[in-house]
Amino acid sequence: MAPTSGGRRNPGESVGQVMASKGKGPSYDGYQSASAKASAAARGSSRKSDTRCEVALRKAIWRLGLRYRKNVAGLPGKPDIVFPGSRLAIFCDGDFWHGKDWIRRRRGISKGTNAGYWIAKIERNRSRDREDTEALKAAGWKVLRYWESEILRDAEAIAEEVAVRLKQLAKERT
Repeated sequence: MAPTSGGRRNPGESVGQVMASKGKGPSYDGYQSASAKASAAARGSSRKSDTRCEVALRKAIWRLGLRYRKNVAGLPGKPDIVFPGSRLAIFCDGDFWHGKDWIRRRRGISKGTNAGYWIAKIERNRSRDREDTEALKAAGWKVLRYWESEILRDAEAIAEEVAVRLKQLAKERT
């Protein structure tokens, strides 16, 4: 389905790319969720915080004796885990919502129901992730991003990576 308010786009160019080229995020005008019931179900099943991967990583970090803040609203992107003293922000990105293996995943989504909506939505999420990372870096923060599947595969190894990064940041401050 083509957006009703969008401009012209070339074959293979997403709505998100067209909108981004005009200096704004993709518009969902003209796109509709499959149904109100499906939309409500998707929103209800998609947690914003305390996801399984976030909890797994937080527990592994806690076991290492590291203390953190979670979901700090005052920072761009509301990072999942924050070490304020070290200025380290960590995001636990869901594979689907944040577009892991995007080229392959996009092909699959394009064959599904309401493909234009989902592709534009995920592309906007990816764009917002980049914007939030850049805003944090510009404010002097270090940013780590991990995929949900990486965390669920080995949260302890990622927690160790976080601990190493925190030690490096502590050395840089002294």
